[in-house]
Amino acid sequence: MQLVSSAFLNNQPIPKKYTCEGDGVNPPLKIIDVPETTKSLALIIDDPDAPSGIYIHWLLWNISPATTKIEENEVPPGAIEGENSSGEIGFTPPCPPSGIHHYRFMLWALSQPLALPEGATREQVERVLEQFVLARAELVGTYQKK
Repeated sequence: MQLVSSAFLNNQPIPKKYTCEGDGVNPPLKIIDVPETTKSLALIIDDPDAPSGIYIHWLLWNISPATTKIEENEVPPGAIEGENSSGEIGFTPPCPPSGIHHYRFMLWALSQPLALPEGATREQVERVLEQFVLARAELVGTYQKK
């Protein structure tokens, strides 16, 4: 399974449009080669370089396994969003306080949907998803404020 973006290449800069210095919307993502037995997908975007520890930018789960792309500024139909590190539901754009930060876009193929309510935390999502992982993909983008 692979996760790619038409907006940036792996380990390359995320365009300003998708950050706090631009439109602040999620970048487009393409999902490739999902295992046939997948019943749902989960996506976590985080920043492991954040000064206060890992910062969660977006939590999404119960994405249909038939999903091949997530357009910019889109939540896939039927997907459930969790609480990000800003204490909100939805996508928070990259906005590092200083230096270059790495943003991990992590996708899991799961053997069943997750029985979690909207607003669940990363800890809650990861505790449940670990039981059902069929495959995992990761895309990393970087960003430094100008």
